[in-house]
Amino acid sequence: MNGRILRCAACAVLGLSVTLLAVETKYWVLNEASDFEKGNLKRIALRNDGRLSLAPAFTELFDAQTPYLWTIVEDSKGTLYAAGGGPGTESAKLVAVDAVGKGRVISDFDGASIYALAINAQDELFAATSPNGKVYKITGGKPVVFYDPKQTYVWGMVFDRQGNLYLATGDQGEVHRVEPNGTGKVFFKSDESHARSIAMDKRGNVIVGTEPAGLVLRVAPNGTGFVIYQSQKREITALAVGPNDEIYAAGVGVKQTISGGTTGATPVAPTQASNTLTTSTGPVGAQGQRIAVAPPSTTGVAATTVSGGSEVYRIDPDGTPLRVFSNGTDVIYAVAVDAKGIPWIGTGNKGGVYRLDTPYLFTTLPVLSPTQATALVVRRNGSLAIATGNVGKIVVLGPGLERTGTIESEVLDVAAYSNWGRLAHEAKLNGGGLTFETRSGNLERPQKNWSAWAAPKDGRVASPQARFLQWRATMAGTGQQSPELRQVDVAYMAKNLPPRIEEVEGTPMNYKSSASSFSMPSAPMPLSPQTINMPALGRSRQRTPNAPLMASMIQSSPLMLTYQKGSVGARWFAIDDNGDKLIFKLEFKGASETAWKLLRDKVTEQSISWDSTAFPDGEYRVRVTVSDAPDNPPGQGLTAMMESEPFTIDNTPPVITGLTAEPAGANLNLRFRAKDESTVLAQVEYSVDGGDWLIAEPTTKLTDSKEHDYRLLVPRSGPGETVIAIRATDSNDNVSVAKTVAKTVAKTAK
Repeated sequence: MNGRILRCAACAVLGLSVTLLAVETKYWVLNEASDFEKGNLKRIALRNDGRLSLAPAFTELFDAQTPYLWTIVEDSKGTLYAAGGGPGTESAKLVAVDAVGKGRVISDFDGASIYALAINAQDELFAATSPNGKVYKITGGKPVVFYDPKQTYVWGMVFDRQGNLYLATGDQGEVHRVEPNGTGKVFFKSDESHARSIAMDKRGNVIVGTEPAGLVLRVAPNGTGFVIYQSQKREITALAVGPNDEIYAAGVGVKQTISGGTTGATPVAPTQASNTLTTSTGPVGAQGQRIAVAPPSTTGVAATTVSGGSEVYRIDPDGTPLRVFSNGTDVIYAVAVDAKGIPWIGTGNKGGVYRLDTPYLFTTLPVLSPTQATALVVRRNGSLAIATGNVGKIVVLGPGLERTGTIESEVLDVAAYSNWGRLAHEAKLNGGGLTFETRSGNLERPQKNWSAWAAPKDGRVASPQARFLQWRATMAGTGQQSPELRQVDVAYMAKNLPPRIEEVEGTPMNYKSSASSFSMPSAPMPLSPQTINMPALGRSRQRTPNAPLMASMIQSSPLMLTYQKGSVGARWFAIDDNGDKLIFKLEFKGASETAWKLLRDKVTEQSISWDSTAFPDGEYRVRVTVSDAPDNPPGQGLTAMMESEPFTIDNTPPVITGLTAEPAGANLNLRFRAKDESTVLAQVEYSVDGGDWLIAEPTTKLTDSKEHDYRLLVPRSGPGETVIAIRATDSNDNVSVAKTVAKTVAKTAK
């Protein structure tokens, strides 16, 4: 046990850490019920604590050739009787299977369904029909009316030790007692619509389950009733009494709301045990409409799911309730208790059969091919006989175990080409055998074009290197004992794949990213905004079956840049299919240069900014080299590189030449030329005597070139000096200012 705890703890660390080496050994560990139930189990039972073992031996005894069998009983000679009916059938069939497995149809009941059978101490068989609500005694294979309760439904029947027959009926919620001579009357009248299920304890008390308040009542031999539990469910579909008079009650469905609250008083919630199946809930029934649970549905239609799911409660002889089982979607049709006091549960719509080993542990048995396990009976030889619905059959589990069984695990997707290591397991053989095989491939589903199943060699996986892996375990037992498998783990190591760079681009001039570490002196208010947001690099791609998982997630985060005069930068997007941590080296060279020069090394961000004022104006490229060295042993890191498109560094302002201002009447003729060597002019302005800056329009009307001539007629301020200032700004926010002084002489009077 200590070894298992240590291994699991190590696996938890492996699963959570984000700094593991890419080539470090990792473990695929399965030791929980949720791990194993994702696989394909054949003749294998799974307990909710993750223990796997061989299931009880499965035998199909008889196909009744009817959609549903709703009830099953056994006589003292080991003969099984089952009956059913239901949607799509014109009659209910009563069938028998003798102790040697020979089956036959005893009788047909036209226009009816049979939801209850009972056998008395003399092995006399009784059948109850619905919706005509009559009890028949089967004599010589022929049904003879034994008692008519004047009710629509007879849901259940049970004999006491004196040979009296008790009926659970609906839709008036009555329990009838019928004496051996067929004389009967109402024994107990509930306030419910249906006495839905019935059982008998050792003291002669009749246990009754109801609908719609979901009550469990104890009715004494004198007919006095007492509610021993009100469940949170609408309907008590099944009851069973254990060897110590403990009661197991199955509750199904959601109670309907009426004015002022729900049907019945607010129930007291029982103590909850931990064996709960957490699944989604089914559709909710309409207001006031009976939940269509077969067999109790008054509509006669079988339901495969039920709103609110199902629960099983154990009620001790002193009245203490305990919820011992829960399922969020399936309908619990039947509960039976064996001679050891172990409860068995039959459900639909997946044909699930469960064994409650303790109030906290349950075992899921192999799913039946029919969709409902509708009725259960524990046979005298210790086996469990099951009546099924959709299709109606009689099958048996036990009394021994299957000789062999297999489990195929779910498929492991390593998301990269991988090497396989040791396959280890924890198990108790208990005199049996346990063998393993594996197979691998590069397709998601192991249907074909995978490797063949292969046994490990010296404990190590023998399957070829690939992306996907699956294991299969085969158990062999003695028929009475089974191996117990608790944990399987497989060591693997993903093959290191080189990182790759998807895109590199320069960022706008005079903007820096948050990764930038240098600062510049403050500059005049720029023409450009103070911050800009650049969209994400990369693009979302449709993942193909052969594409590694991480390769489909190739889009970076948006980048926010802050204005900083003189700053220049680049950004890139790199990914690694192994999920390795990456570092980057940046180099640059000018357009006329041949050698790359180091700009920055061991960068961990995917963007960078630097001070461009130390670089001569001109055209440059940046080369990014990515390495996965941080997550790989020394010398085993892989690299990739990509160059950017050319970008321009321009820190030189435009040149203003030929600036003149000549008088022209009340105005001045302003002439000049603005030119930038590297980038297009962005804006040219003028100011008269320190006034507001005004836009200067070039002779071409449009400011769209590196060089423009300007011819302007500017009003002069009056006699004397007029100061004209010119400000030229290029596309990289480089600014130059020039001025000229125009002098005029005032005229004298004659």
